[in-house]
Amino acid sequence: MKHLEFDGKYADLILKGKKRATVRLGRKPNLKPGDEVLIHSGGYAIAKAVIERVESKTVGELTDEDAFLDGFSSREELIKALKEHYRYVDDDSKAHVIVFRIVERFDRPVTSSDYAYEGNLPIEIAEMALKHLDLPEEDRKLIELFLQAGSLRKAAYRLGGLNKRYLIRDALRRAYEELKKRGLMGPKL
Repeated sequence: MKHLEFDGKYADLILKGKKRATVRLGRKPNLKPGDEVLIHSGGYAIAKAVIERVESKTVGELTDEDAFLDGFSSREELIKALKEHYRYVDDDSKAHVIVFRIVERFDRPVTSSDYAYEGNLPIEIAEMALKHLDLPEEDRKLIELFLQAGSLRKAAYRLGGLNKRYLIRDALRRAYEELKKRGLMGPKL
């Protein structure tokens, strides 16, 4: 499942339906209408949503309507917020308006890392995968590094920095999906 992450200050607006879109700058997100996403805010998965629309434009083309959907009172307020989140913003910056619809609110916030593996601990997945799966070489190396390091953070640093965590998470996700297919693991949430 894909993910949309938000600052914790937006959680209430999202859950109350006052923030039904997000404007992201830079590269076009890998989202399309109909995609299911987990909405994360403040380190927790708070809801599940469906992408309704993804529209690309420049910052100069953003409208008050875009701002209202994103929970702001005006285009100017939206642009001010974008300048707080992004280092460089001008009228020519590429912007992507992602409109979503909440389809499930979680009764209690779920830690983002727990939800990624449906409540299974990454260490359990790693141990089961090494024991029961014939993993691709790259995934095997990443999972072994994770187990040796003892945490995603420490393993990512050994790979070159925190921005490398996604490599390990992706390997664990693929392993978990294969373990589920084989009936060796299943959701705990």
